[in-house]
Amino acid sequence: MALTSKPLTAATWPAFARLVEKHHGIFGGCWCISFHLEPGENKRMAGQYRELKEARVREGRAHAALVFEGRDAVGWCQFGPTAELPNIRSKKEYEKGQRTLPDWRITCFFVDRERRGGGIASRALREALGYIAAAGGGTVEAYPEDYSDKRTSNSFLCSGTLGMFEKAGFQKARKIAMRRWVVVRQVPPRGSGRAAN
Repeated sequence: MALTSKPLTAATWPAFARLVEKHHGIFGGCWCISFHLEPGENKRMAGQYRELKEARVREGRAHAALVFEGRDAVGWCQFGPTAELPNIRSKKEYEKGQRTLPDWRITCFFVDRERRGGGIASRALREALGYIAAAGGGTVEAYPEDYSDKRTSNSFLCSGTLGMFEKAGFQKARKIAMRRWVVVRQVPPRGSGRAAN
């Protein structure tokens, strides 16, 4: 069945929630909320995270490119304006070299365990860049892991791989942890004559 994409909205929330529930809340009941939270906000129960995430989605304060196979969501790429996603990994090291904040952040991916290794994360990234272009484009940052010299579980790489981002046109800016990089790309607004993906 062909893959399609839709943004995370109140209309697609049920499909998103079914995928999260299938994986028992993902990452210990995170519900893909931790990057939204300020320090001190992340000591809650999984049910509370679900409520927080759903409220943000319904208010238009949580964004993701969902990849669908038929009616079922099989993966996503979370993105949003920087103010919407203040909590990133290795933040202390990140802030040491920070000059200006990006317009957008891409913070995490999730793919159904039955569909991993099939290019769904790459598809979700392309779709997220398209949604960013449609919203006016700008500077986009992400924080992928470089495991090119070592095998690791796909479920561990929730920030995406360095190679995937480089194939999508991102450039390495600086290293903020042993395997974590800040990567950057300029995305032109849709209609500017240049493709976002």
